[in-house]
Amino acid sequence: MYIWFTVLAGLALLSLSFIRTLFPYLGDDYAYILRSIKLGIRLTKYKKGKQFYSVLDCFLDAVKSHPNKIFVHFEGREYTYGEVDKQSNKVARALQTEARLKEGDAVALFLVNEPSFIWTWLGLAKLGCPAALLNVNIRSKSLLHCFSCCGAKVIIASEELQGAVEEVLPTLTEQGISVFLLSEACSTPGINSLSDKISHASDQPMSRDLRANVTIKSTALYIYTSGTTGLPKAAVVTHERVWAASFVQAACGITSEDIFYINLPLYHSAGFLIGMVGAIDRGITIVLKRKFSASQFWDDCRKYNVTVMQYIGETMRYLCNTPRKDNERNHGVKVAIGNGARTDIWTEFLDRFGEIKVRELYAATEGNIGFINYTPKIGAVGRVNFVHRFFFPYTLIKFDIEKEEPVRNSEGLCIEAIAGETGLMVGRITQRSPFVGYAGNHQQTEKKRLRDVRKKGDLYFNTGDLLRFDEMNFVYFMDRVGDTFRWKGENVATSEVADILTLANSILEANVYGVKVEGHEGRIGMAAVTLKEEDFDCLHAYKQVVNYLPAYARPRFIRIQPCLEMTGTFKMKKVKLVEEGFDPAHIEDPLYFLDSEKKSYVPLTEEIYRAIGAREIKL
Repeated sequence: MYIWFTVLAGLALLSLSFIRTLFPYLGDDYAYILRSIKLGIRLTKYKKGKQFYSVLDCFLDAVKSHPNKIFVHFEGREYTYGEVDKQSNKVARALQTEARLKEGDAVALFLVNEPSFIWTWLGLAKLGCPAALLNVNIRSKSLLHCFSCCGAKVIIASEELQGAVEEVLPTLTEQGISVFLLSEACSTPGINSLSDKISHASDQPMSRDLRANVTIKSTALYIYTSGTTGLPKAAVVTHERVWAASFVQAACGITSEDIFYINLPLYHSAGFLIGMVGAIDRGITIVLKRKFSASQFWDDCRKYNVTVMQYIGETMRYLCNTPRKDNERNHGVKVAIGNGARTDIWTEFLDRFGEIKVRELYAATEGNIGFINYTPKIGAVGRVNFVHRFFFPYTLIKFDIEKEEPVRNSEGLCIEAIAGETGLMVGRITQRSPFVGYAGNHQQTEKKRLRDVRKKGDLYFNTGDLLRFDEMNFVYFMDRVGDTFRWKGENVATSEVADILTLANSILEANVYGVKVEGHEGRIGMAAVTLKEEDFDCLHAYKQVVNYLPAYARPRFIRIQPCLEMTGTFKMKKVKLVEEGFDPAHIEDPLYFLDSEKKSYVPLTEEIYRAIGAREIKL
């Protein structure tokens, strides 16, 4: 009997070993699917409940259960769940009195990363007001555009952004916009101080009746995303979408015992929804940074016992570029959640800083499809599994790069890409996976809708991204389509940059695109231009882009051409320009480089090109 038992046990072990060999990610798949089903049940419960349960309600429950637990560490100070709750009550009462806010009124937040961002948003949520999260780098025309398209009548700005607000104040005043500054006093006519009013307001709880009509389908946020329009688009984020994004932490196995490090801007969905709102869902402590600092990163992680970090490809690379230290594996970080990590940087990051579980994501703020790489597979942004595909149906279709459109068959339907083939990712629009669109921009909302994909009359969301599935069901991000590229963690809309360039004295036309730079993630801005006259006014072109574009959107390279190549439908051709890059040894056209020290565009020489490649010039 003992012999038979030993034989059976041996066979069982051999079977398990065989299964692991054939299906090495079966355990990861099972754990992720189980978590996903649980989260799906939670979301369904919130949808069908008699009284809508929002993230704010989740926060208030956390306040009741652990009011003295630290919610936020920031620059040496600690703020408990209870303190943040009381401060948000004061904000809500101050805005009730000063701005006469009521349920449904949109409010624009022009705020840097600091705890006041969190309690100001919570205060607005208690009044039932959606918040528009403005990128703190935008100025002038872009700032006015972002503000106006969400329909807000109130803007709240950080004190350090007063100058940017004053630039557009005449227009805001003309439109009857109430402008508030988070400061104790403000002498500028038309700008009202708010911090002093907040400090004098009551911290007593706000009535739930103030947000009685808010449902899971109501707009919670407007988060801005760049696209083919040129100016940023306000993606409408419903409360359902807020919940779904907040579940990323839970899907990655984060628990209430973890400590989450946020160094990404809160005006982006990664920092706000996945980081901060996800922390509320988990009931955890966050470490909030004003800006990312590679030199302080690991010291902060040790100081605050951080267990979960956020990243984008650039921040991971910056960490790998820091000088090596003996104690760089001496930390408690076990999970890294983010996107944009290149395979070589990802590998180097793990080699240097230890076996951290990297959870690479693929998603879009306004989109209805996303992936998480929940396995140790380096380079993949996700994994195909049947449960995910059932709840969020999607397909990868063949795409013509030159024509910038899907390939269709004789029946006018799209053709599915096979394993190993790069294709356009599209997500079917259903009640379970909706695409709400962009505020005040029906035209751009329609542009993202793709019809007749698998059958006549169906409707899909066009991500504008090229992905690839491999034979083992891993998903890889390949490139972006069309008129948007990504640099320094920000999306850059090429037509907005082109509009600014053509206002320069000497530039007639501009074709803006992104080019790869060795050792850097994303693509850096470059423009092929034609001139009004023979000479290129380097100084005026420099002043134009510096005055009107944030640093990440400025074209660092200019290529002077006699004419711009067009397609048959009069679209500017970019593919060949992107491939040719900015090497002066291989390009006969005059090339220029944006030199920040000389405050002008200067001829791009072989020496400058070499210095860029050797990273002697900072981009």
